[in-house]
Amino acid sequence: MQLGFVSAILGDLSLEDVLAFASDEGFACVELMAWPPGLADRRYAGVTHVDVSDFTDDKAGRVRDLVRKTGVAISGLGYYPNPLDPDEDHRVSVAGYLKRVLAAAATMGVGVVNTFVGRDPRRSIEENWPVFQEIWPDLVQYAELNGVKIGLENCPMLFTPDEWPGGKNLAIAPAVWREIFTEIPSSFLGLNFDPSHLIWLHIDPVRCVREFGPRIVHVHAKDARIDHDKLYEQGVLGLGWHTPKLPGLGDVNWGALFAALTDAGYRGPVCIEVEDRAYESSLEDRKRALRQSKRFLEQFMG
Repeated sequence: MQLGFVSAILGDLSLEDVLAFASDEGFACVELMAWPPGLADRRYAGVTHVDVSDFTDDKAGRVRDLVRKTGVAISGLGYYPNPLDPDEDHRVSVAGYLKRVLAAAATMGVGVVNTFVGRDPRRSIEENWPVFQEIWPDLVQYAELNGVKIGLENCPMLFTPDEWPGGKNLAIAPAVWREIFTEIPSSFLGLNFDPSHLIWLHIDPVRCVREFGPRIVHVHAKDARIDHDKLYEQGVLGLGWHTPKLPGLGDVNWGALFAALTDAGYRGPVCIEVEDRAYESSLEDRKRALRQSKRFLEQFMG
């Protein structure tokens, strides 16, 4: 496995500076954010380290040159919109941009693009399914044509009132993953596996790896801590009773998780995703979060 990080936490740095930092700190890879340039509509969104809106062979060559110079690989490109948004124009727009990201990845020789399936949060999974069937087979076929795998992250995207009650992502649990992979059995569709979300969903991450290991194309290393006092006050239907934390500061059993990944034959990237507000007050704090997470995870990765 290769230890890296998600570049969204260093959104105020240039691509050159992100890769230089990764090289100086001994990271093997980075997942580079590829959002359209512009304002973000939520935390950690809107970061553009690779702008694919007007991507050319020359621009791809410059990125490849940086990779060679720093010795830091690109684990994948990241673009996490809502392709199943209730607004049809928005769905069309983000699906079209996702294709641009896939094409750019192919041009650079990057084998994975990470994203969300999406969801209309006001509708059930069953009610969202016809839109999934309309949007996603075409996207996966485009990925196949470009030789790039899609990693679906399993975040429910249920953190704020506008995402209530269903969240903005379908691919949240084993039952849904099975339906997705039955509907689209392509080997170019897999999971960008993040154990932290499963903690507060009360789903065993280790069991998930044992069942879906062959489908994992990318891993996010993030922890989650359940606030049992808030859970007591609000119950599971409330918001805010779980908190993203650095690896080792939450409730993920990292030893068991890495044992399962190893047993499953996973040999891909493991990228630290920093969303811990305790480490966000400055750029130096965010860099410290990456260093601290790296030290913790290295005990499992050698």
